[in-house]
Amino acid sequence: MSSIAVVTIGRNEGDRLIGSLQSIKKVLPETNPIIYVDSGSTDDSVNKAEKLGVIVLNLDLSIPFTAARARNTGLKYIVNHYPQINYIQFLDGDCELHPQWLDKARKRLEENPSLAIVCGRRREKYPEKSLYNRLIDMEWNTPIGEVKACGGDALMRVSALKEVNGYKQDLICGEEPEMCIRLREKGWKIERLDLDMTYHDAAMYKFSQWWKRSIRGGWAIAEGYAMHGKPPENYMIKELKSGYLWGFIIPFIAIVLAYFTNGISLLLLLSYALLYWKIYRYRINFSDNVENAKLYAYWCVLSKFPQFIGQFQYWWKKINKQKITIIEYKS
Repeated sequence: MSSIAVVTIGRNEGDRLIGSLQSIKKVLPETNPIIYVDSGSTDDSVNKAEKLGVIVLNLDLSIPFTAARARNTGLKYIVNHYPQINYIQFLDGDCELHPQWLDKARKRLEENPSLAIVCGRRREKYPEKSLYNRLIDMEWNTPIGEVKACGGDALMRVSALKEVNGYKQDLICGEEPEMCIRLREKGWKIERLDLDMTYHDAAMYKFSQWWKRSIRGGWAIAEGYAMHGKPPENYMIKELKSGYLWGFIIPFIAIVLAYFTNGISLLLLLSYALLYWKIYRYRINFSDNVENAKLYAYWCVLSKFPQFIGQFQYWWKKINKQKITIIEYKS
């Protein structure tokens, strides 16, 4: 365990941050560095973190905040001040560590030197508090084994991160999959273990939060495609086309042509039922129960509309060279 450091990032996480840092201190030896990188919090997050005895780094307010920039700041600090550290556990400030994760994940990295990253199961801490929390908990449930990308929580090999210069820090979202592409191009592998890793507190109780988060997802799809959409990676091509098709093309054709076709074109909207059925069957085969599969399919279909908005916003701002800011969705 002496070879591990933890970098936690956050902005106005409040009590969630305290829970996150305390979960780290319970499993990590006191001599190991715990870094908290703050992105301009206006609450008392920084003071609370300092009282817990962790190293606090405050990002320069004059440069736009991104999670990637915060993680790179923590990475750079570890490399410069703790050269003996071999692995960094990255953690979002709204997540708490499972007490057995770090030791098991470290052993897996030591067993397989070709692995750059290992991640596990991120679970929602309070899935019962809102349907949005419940949806996110299902979203975290992804296949195990060798994978193409990880999420924000993961244990990473420092030497691999140094080889690709860490995260691309001007990305406002989707920074982990993008970095994983560059790691895989260097021959590194990523693996998801069948283990609980972290407990996430989405605190999502409003439709507006879900809507903005879905817009953010659409933005990540468009930006990821812009960087790595060409062969051989073909990154996000399927997702990009899906957003355009279901979020704009089908409803546009159905509504615009309704007058000229005496309403027959509106039958195109029935195709959403087919999409719902396809997603439902996938979730059933993925071991969801019937209720959860129905819930997930419905909201996944609905998410195509904010997804398209996010994709459109990305291209519009890119073409017009407008300032890009983080899409906030948390309370």
